[in-house]
Amino acid sequence: MKVAKLLVVVTLALLLATTFSADPDLLQDLCVADFASGVNVNGFTCKEASKVNVTDFFSNILAKPGGTPNTYGLSVTGANVEKVAGLNTLGVSLARIDFAPGGLNPPHTHPRATEIVFVLQGQLEVGFITTANELMSMIINEGDIFVFPKGLVHFQNNNANVAAAVISAFNSQLPGTQSIATTLFAATPSVPDHVLTKTFQVGTNEVQEIKSRFPVPPKN
Repeated sequence: MKVAKLLVVVTLALLLATTFSADPDLLQDLCVADFASGVNVNGFTCKEASKVNVTDFFSNILAKPGGTPNTYGLSVTGANVEKVAGLNTLGVSLARIDFAPGGLNPPHTHPRATEIVFVLQGQLEVGFITTANELMSMIINEGDIFVFPKGLVHFQNNNANVAAAVISAFNSQLPGTQSIATTLFAATPSVPDHVLTKTFQVGTNEVQEIKSRFPVPPKN
């Protein structure tokens, strides 16, 4: 009886590990994304095999630094399924993040993936916060790697007076990014002021001032 129960527990553990992996397993060799299809699925529908080309699996998008840094001194170049159609159903993606001197990748999460960064150049202060509210933070240098567990709030900060850059890898074809500040202060419709005043223990004027610094992005 004990052996039977142990087998049941092990089986359930394996099933759970499989069920809650970042992206579902493949059902065929490849499924190149068909961006022209109007069908909505959990991912993209597949191109007809006759229309698949080797270039669907290639990109040089990460070869050079990104464009003009944003207000945080940051430029993010994604190499996910939206940029590389051949990544569809493969459960992986990359990004290049370039930091200006003093640049910050502010606290954010990736709801669908664990992230690992490899430092191409420079030095970064990195960290994540556990659900026990513990900060895990350190300085990483060129050639180092650092892991941010799936779903946890994390950040990267370039404290130096020279540029820095990392390559980020994710175990999802489209990990998603949710910036904490932007999510709270630039949502559509807006998060009610009274929710934010109670959350941050500040007044309405302070909340409205912060919201004015995070304009709602235009709809596509």
